[in-house]
Amino acid sequence: MSQIIEGLDILTPEAKQEEQCAVKTTVEQNTGKQRKLYVESYGCQMNFSDSEIVTSIMQQQGFDTTDSFEKADVIFLNTCSIRDKAEQTVRKRLTQFNTLKEEKPELLVGVLGCMAERLKSQLLEEEQIVDLVAGPDAYRDLPNLVKQVDDGAKSVNTFLSREETYADINPVRLNSNGVTAFVSIMRGCDNMCSFCVVPFTRGRERSRDPHSIVREAQDLFNKGYREVTLLGQNVDSYKWSENSELKGKAQIERAGEMDVVNFANLLEMVAQVHPDLRIRFSTSHPKDITNEVLLTMKQYDNICKYIHLPAQSGNSRVLELMNRTYSREWYLDRVDAIRRILGEDCGISSDMIAGFCTEAEEEHQDTLTLIDYVQYDFSYMFYYSERPGTLAARKYEDDIPLETKKRRLREIIEKQQTISLQRNQRDVGKTFKVLVEGFSKRSDQDLQGRNSANKVIVFPKKHYRKGEYVQVRVHDCTAATLLGEAID
Repeated sequence: MSQIIEGLDILTPEAKQEEQCAVKTTVEQNTGKQRKLYVESYGCQMNFSDSEIVTSIMQQQGFDTTDSFEKADVIFLNTCSIRDKAEQTVRKRLTQFNTLKEEKPELLVGVLGCMAERLKSQLLEEEQIVDLVAGPDAYRDLPNLVKQVDDGAKSVNTFLSREETYADINPVRLNSNGVTAFVSIMRGCDNMCSFCVVPFTRGRERSRDPHSIVREAQDLFNKGYREVTLLGQNVDSYKWSENSELKGKAQIERAGEMDVVNFANLLEMVAQVHPDLRIRFSTSHPKDITNEVLLTMKQYDNICKYIHLPAQSGNSRVLELMNRTYSREWYLDRVDAIRRILGEDCGISSDMIAGFCTEAEEEHQDTLTLIDYVQYDFSYMFYYSERPGTLAARKYEDDIPLETKKRRLREIIEKQQTISLQRNQRDVGKTFKVLVEGFSKRSDQDLQGRNSANKVIVFPKKHYRKGEYVQVRVHDCTAATLLGEAID
């Protein structure tokens, strides 16, 4: 998520929704193949990573790619289903493609990803323009699904696998800056948070072979990339065994008898690829992040000192209703461990939901005091929006008035904005090692990059170039960005 909008610390629900609906598309590749593919991606980092897998599969099956949907023979929308807003954005986009399909009847339009998984064949009925529907575990079947459409039939595959990790597919880097890249380490989610659709749209957790992850990271470094972000719905529950014949529950039960790689082990393996390859990861779960992970982060300078640790609420009763499986006290213990092991400068960010079902005013105040205690560098914040099919939608009444939700959210945002500015003001006068990612969004006379704590720093470009590490002394800041000057 953090790579889409400059500044990273998105503080308003409007900005967060913009980020969730931000679009990345395929790049132009013309090798003389007969058909051209255009992919638009919506939502989280995992979706963008999946689009790179989809593009690789389709290129191997004789497709070139285009950055213009008008030139495309096949259009895929890789969708997000986390909120109704995200789905409505996709539906609006499909309406915009109607005119093109009237002019070009042979155009094939497919919907991929979480929205496809949630609605399945229903999507074909609701959106007549859609020819193909494929869930997150069905991407290997895309060439066959396209052939079915070519033969005159609409096609659907929303089978959820307990084994698919796409470990053997080399992703095609889309809209890459050539410096940073995503590496998927696992798929699915076993956490049944009551507000969340992800377990239903991405299936059960399964971890990717660590050796394939290390090979991908090494290949990226060899190609000039200097930072990888290890992706998973819950990276801390990563667990892989050498015994590939054991799957799922049986694998976990016999983990003590086998050579098991956990997330701390994987971090170390990737960090050892090269000292100049930075390692980030997302997302951590408070119930699973261990001191072993924190100590591994401390041991390696190239593992960035930043953790996204979603809290969702600061009240234990609300957390229980959310089925987050930890209490306020447990969460604060993990924050204390981060500060103790990695220091006060380690970046911590969070997700917060205002106005969850039955949330009382004093429980909302608990969220505000949690923010005060943790001192997040930034946070992603929303008011609660019910999603069909979730545990919360089935069990709880969405009983908090909209105006109350909005007022509570404003209070959370105002609190976080103040703290974000204070956290950035602490960095004025300090010097940080910054990996240059490219020009600032506002001026080609300035470069931007991030420090280890994941804070965006903007500074005059001088003779520095993308992909270099630069020492930057900070002289000013906003709540969103550090401003500095490079020093030799």
